[in-house]
Amino acid sequence: GVIGSNLAADLYAAGKDVTLLARGAWADILEERGLVIRSALSHRSRFYRIPVIRELGNEDIYDLIFVAVRYTQLDSVISALAKNQSENIVLIGNNLKTGECRRKLRGRHLLFAFSMAAGRRERDHVVSLSLRKMVIGRRKTGNINVKLIREIFSGTGIGVTCQPDMEDYLLCHAALVVPIAFACYACSGNLKKIRGSRVWLNRIIDANIEGYRAIENAGHRILPKSDRDFRSKKYRRRYYLFYQLMCASGLGKICASDHALGATEEMSALNEDLKRFFDAHRSNYPVYRKLERWAGNHINPKISMHSHNL
Repeated sequence: GVIGSNLAADLYAAGKDVTLLARGAWADILEERGLVIRSALSHRSRFYRIPVIRELGNEDIYDLIFVAVRYTQLDSVISALAKNQSENIVLIGNNLKTGECRRKLRGRHLLFAFSMAAGRRERDHVVSLSLRKMVIGRRKTGNINVKLIREIFSGTGIGVTCQPDMEDYLLCHAALVVPIAFACYACSGNLKKIRGSRVWLNRIIDANIEGYRAIENAGHRILPKSDRDFRSKKYRRRYYLFYQLMCASGLGKICASDHALGATEEMSALNEDLKRFFDAHRSNYPVYRKLERWAGNHINPKISMHSHNL
């Protein structure tokens, strides 16, 4: 997808020895045409002829394996990784099961990461908006092979931030993005419908704050550090202005609604696991639940659409 394609392209352009793993029609296209990435802003395309494999053999040893798949695809990928003998693995993307992943890949140097890129995959190319930034780190314990990370990313132009507690980071990220996904579903992907609605923009922020409060009360840190003032008026004002901009411009489509509408299974799974976390710590989250109901059948087939004003 978008994340893996951007990362592979940036590493390959910097002269790294890169191999892409792909399957089906997408693998056919990569082998026949190469990897084509079109900028969502300039519409210019980049072309890369990167080697492609269709499966990971048990004896195929790599210096590092980056895994960039949707949350709902993790289980099937991890079963293949567990049979492979490569020592260093980085799981990129939404993940509320870091502990489970670590147990299944016991004995490996396992890191988690989040890449600042968005977009969508078309039939024969990727449309992308990439900030070329990545947060990467361990769960709670373990070592980060900083030397290896620096060596791999040197010359790529990707800004890498090492984060010592990615479990907390990924929890907070889910609490931030799931309410945005609810809003995308409620307006059928057209965020311009809510750009002038104080009620809607504040509800998204309220739901996020409910999540942050639950995470903090459960003993986790709020990450990134810039969000630790989530109870303040300054925090609300900052995100209110950001959501206004996002809903009024093409930024919302590229960074939010395209992914939300194209990955309803992933957002549903994140939602269910996030609620499970809230309930396990006896948290109260009424605004979050209201937005979930308004998201209707997109987020959960058992939830019917309620009337609301957009």
